[in-house]
Amino acid sequence: MIPPHPCSLKLSRDSSSAAKKPNSISHCPYSKFRVGAALLTRDGKIFQGCNVENACYTLGICAERTAIQKAVSEGCKEFKAMAIAR
Repeated sequence: MIPPHPCSLKLSRDSSSAAKKPNSISHCPYSKFRVGAALLTRDGKIFQGCNVENACYTLGICAERTAIQKAVSEGCKEFKAMAIAR
């Protein structure tokens, strides 16, 4: 068996529950498919994101992209891992 990567352990401790919160607030009136994400940066910050649907399907955004955009908009551009919850 392959041992878990140290980053995976950190992410599972700190981020798996962090990914569940945005899952509960996602906006998905059409698909009812809730997704939350938690992005771990190299300096240890965690950014959360949720999926947001739009009546114009192509304008919707996934939870992963939301978390990345939040991090980048706050100056973080180096990431270690991401947890996703649905």
